[in-house]
Amino acid sequence: MLDMGKNIYNIVPMYIEKIPNRDSPPAILLRECWREGKHIRKRTIANLSELPSYVIEMLQRALKGERLVSIKEVFRIERSYPHGHVVAVLTIIHRLGLEQLYCDKAHGTKGSCGNHDS
Repeated sequence: MLDMGKNIYNIVPMYIEKIPNRDSPPAILLRECWREGKHIRKRTIANLSELPSYVIEMLQRALKGERLVSIKEVFRIERSYPHGHVVAVLTIIHRLGLEQLYCDKAHGTKGSCGNHDS
């Protein structure tokens, strides 16, 4: 227990437990546990089985005390490439004659992808 002035807080550890099922996928449960005398008690807070695995992993990390940060806090853009590399690829496709294979299927008409200078 933690005594902060007039309020007394009971700190209860929470964790994620994977419970195997015979013919079904395992149940993934958010649980808390505490001790009553010589016995350890646990209670299920939520069934997380329907959540995507990356969300469950984030919850596990947060419960272990790891600080989760936004990708924008970790990385910054130092340089973004102009669209020129796309034009270069389209030019190579045109020079190799592969343009008609793509354009005929994608647009239904010949030459509708536009001309690229050779």
